[in-house]
Amino acid sequence: MLVLGIETSCDETAAAVVAEGRHILSSVVSTQFELHAQYGGVVPEIAARRHLENILPVIRAALDQAGVTLQDLDGLAVTQGPGLIGALVIGMAVGKALAYTMAKPLAGVHHLKAHIASIFLTATRPEFPFVALVVSGGHTNLYHVRSFLDMDLISRSRDDAAGEAFDKVAKLMGLGYPGGVVIEALAARGNPEAYPLPRPRIAEEPLTFSFSGLKTAVAYLLKKQPEILQENGSRADLAASFQEAVVESLVSRAWLALEAVSCRQLLVAGGVAANSRLRGALADQARATGTALFLPPLSLCTDNAAMVAALGYYLLKSGERLDLSADVFSRG
Repeated sequence: MLVLGIETSCDETAAAVVAEGRHILSSVVSTQFELHAQYGGVVPEIAARRHLENILPVIRAALDQAGVTLQDLDGLAVTQGPGLIGALVIGMAVGKALAYTMAKPLAGVHHLKAHIASIFLTATRPEFPFVALVVSGGHTNLYHVRSFLDMDLISRSRDDAAGEAFDKVAKLMGLGYPGGVVIEALAARGNPEAYPLPRPRIAEEPLTFSFSGLKTAVAYLLKKQPEILQENGSRADLAASFQEAVVESLVSRAWLALEAVSCRQLLVAGGVAANSRLRGALADQARATGTALFLPPLSLCTDNAAMVAALGYYLLKSGERLDLSADVFSRG
């Protein structure tokens, strides 16, 4: 079964053709980070307008790269949410139009669950059930994954997502956008123990993430010690200390979730899963505890349409179809 995936949940316009939910025949991603960098973050209206310009050329490129036509497809899959409403609407409108005119079945895909499905596009795949940590710019969620159609939310962030915290702290430090990339690069030269930043915890909800307090702690520190930003060594130390606090929060809760559901397999996916310090800490903890760790390659961590097509394949195979009157959703 050949499935065309379409992804427009944030600022990447992407399309991909995947065979049998496993084999990537093409994957085309058009990024907008240079467009949004001047604003220090994604501007929803600008993102939607750029999607409108890019989506048809991106789909054509994906079909050409795969060497197939629209008629060759067995189905389509489009990100339904969560994400930016204006951006999602563009992808959904095109997905519906193609499905209707070509008389092809269409699947509506949950963006975060598609990140989980990305690991099944690789040679090393977990067995069901497993725990999945999806950590990105807009979400930090833990799932108990029993099958492609059965993914229970265990916990999420009460406030800022991890990627959002990276972006906000990078802005506080005057480092630019995207925050995760610039902080990781600077942190590589710093001492992660230089500044004792908090690891926010919610006593009555040990699995719940919270990064707003950590961001506020950095803001207070910079207000008290503005000279930190004037010294290269101190800036690198602060970046490393902040990154370490985020990494420890993610790793500790992931293992709490594994214990809660009595599982020894962990998948970590999403844009922040590309962070080298996080990947290293996860690998260390996995070795120490005898846990099977699964990490998608960097190309499948950031938003892409191959993961949408992959999950869409299993939805379509199970008989799920998106009604053409269905709407997108921003949260979920």
